[in-house]
Amino acid sequence: MDLAFLRPLYESGGPVASACLDTTRDTPDAEKMIELRWRALREDLARQGADAATLDAMESVAGGVRGIGGPQGEAVFAADGEVLAVHTMARPPVRDRASWLPVPDPFDLVLDRGRLLPYVVAAVDREGADVFAYDVAVPDPATARFFNGGSLHVHKVRGGGMASSHYQRHSENVWEKNAEQVAQDVARAVRDVGAAVVFVGGDQRAIGLLRAHLDALEPPVVELPGGRADHDAAGALRESVDAALEDVTAGGREDVIDDFHDRISQGTAVDDAPGTLRALTDGRVETLLLGADRGGEPWLYGSPDEPRALATVASALPAADGALHAPATPLMLRSAVLGDAGFSELTGGAGTAATLRFAL
Repeated sequence: MDLAFLRPLYESGGPVASACLDTTRDTPDAEKMIELRWRALREDLARQGADAATLDAMESVAGGVRGIGGPQGEAVFAADGEVLAVHTMARPPVRDRASWLPVPDPFDLVLDRGRLLPYVVAAVDREGADVFAYDVAVPDPATARFFNGGSLHVHKVRGGGMASSHYQRHSENVWEKNAEQVAQDVARAVRDVGAAVVFVGGDQRAIGLLRAHLDALEPPVVELPGGRADHDAAGALRESVDAALEDVTAGGREDVIDDFHDRISQGTAVDDAPGTLRALTDGRVETLLLGADRGGEPWLYGSPDEPRALATVASALPAADGALHAPATPLMLRSAVLGDAGFSELTGGAGTAATLRFAL
């Protein structure tokens, strides 16, 4: 996963207030519960030393996005009385969290973003399709295309007679032309967001014709239940997409882990914290892998002037007197972001590892 979206968080000299909270609106008292969650986080940040101006700035934007059904979360970052960034999360954090540290702590946001990907959904029938392109971490489609092609004799005639075969051939031609147009719409949607996967649901015959035109697409095409026929069919397709996304992203993380194990044997990866810290400091990390479990997390030292530099003792850093002291995860993420490294979740709980741009 590309971490470049986090760069605005490091434009402030710090300290930085970070808050991550559940903003799900699925109960009648959801608004009140969100208000209480934010209030608890604000009080926690104040106890940690956050200034009132920064807290007021966060409060002006906290609360999540109204009108979105299902679970969601929100990550808010601010410093010096100014909001640095606000991000909606597809899933709420495991627990609400707030920190006032020399560097931002976006780990919950990174985990959420790493479990998402850009994708396209096509609800198809023999007349056309509704095609939606979704970017990462955006609840509404980036683009939407609706196509209804020629409909004369779209349904094959059941009766016999001299004209029957003619009408059936005409229907096949119409379906084929509609499939060609839908395939073009899907290809455009893939380009709109750089989709990693295309989900298709609807009429089986129409999907069969469409798939023949999608073979040239780079992302895989996954067929799902649901479709375009009515509201229930569209709802079923949406539920199928949500479930399939989890499977696809989990598979992607497993591929990264498999590649990591292959690289260990080649000497182009490290699977311990000391090796990862050295690689981050040297700017050699291609992908930083961290486990989601932060229990017992150690603290590290970082340099304010050389953001990649990390150490377990301040004396190992240049200008040790001004060294930053913070939990390991936010300091490693800062080093990764400003060293142009990517990120992947290390499945199985805790752990620290990295793949390298070149051999040790």
